[in-house]
Amino acid sequence: MRGANCAHRDFDLLHLNLDNAWPAGALPVDTLDATTWGPRLRFSAPARLIEEFYREYEAQVAPFLVYGSGDFHHLSALWVRRLGEAFVLVSFDNHPDWDVRPPRWGCGGWVNRALELPHIKKVSVWGCGNFECWWPHQIFGNRRAEREGRLDVRPWADNRSASDQDRRGAILRSNWREHFARFAGELGESNVYVTIDLDCLRAEDAVTNWESGRFTLEDVAWALAQLRASRARIVAGDMCGAFSPPVYARAKQRFAAGVDHPKLQPTDFDAAREINLRAFQVLWPVLTA
Repeated sequence: MRGANCAHRDFDLLHLNLDNAWPAGALPVDTLDATTWGPRLRFSAPARLIEEFYREYEAQVAPFLVYGSGDFHHLSALWVRRLGEAFVLVSFDNHPDWDVRPPRWGCGGWVNRALELPHIKKVSVWGCGNFECWWPHQIFGNRRAEREGRLDVRPWADNRSASDQDRRGAILRSNWREHFARFAGELGESNVYVTIDLDCLRAEDAVTNWESGRFTLEDVAWALAQLRASRARIVAGDMCGAFSPPVYARAKQRFAAGVDHPKLQPTDFDAAREINLRAFQVLWPVLTA
């Protein structure tokens, strides 16, 4: 059942604890303990386990969720199932999470699971700074959905060639706010689900299990405010991406995660929690306003 370690009870907000990424009692929302599931779901999981987990927690999770590492971002494709009306999914992420290769349920390809839902209108991913959006790695992405306009990928192109800067959706530090303001205005009266992976932020603003992105805290807070000021309605959302030491339940899962993850310097867990808590304190109130 939900914990009682919060200043107030708000059934629209919940911390789903999968990996102890957040300090105990530090978040001003109820906590639901799901740590027994964390090692089984981390990075990837068989569809059978995903559905078993969803059946157990579907009725308990709230419209707005904060959970652990970005290794669990594929769970966002479960949370959006609960929306009963057509919606647009807006993601702030350093990765497009559009990989069409196996595993079917993994943090690197969850956007494709969301796109399978009949009531989703579009997915728009902002702030991709890693290599996956560029040749040759983009051949593993869902380019078909991008060409059809169902998937809108907005990668940083500041350090790319002039031809790359002409890529569909490419953004620069000098113009991304202009592009985002236009995007928010074009949403009209759409319902919007927002997911924030903290790896979209600079290293000084968040500590994650993945490469750091290029957004500042102020950038993402500004973008959320733009959505709030538009005619669109943020009906639900989530935040993940906080660092946690990886623990896996299966050898194959551990091996695949080790190959896919970047080789990062050892992390001071306590210091990471403090940095990420500051990010939460800035972004969560705007996301859930």
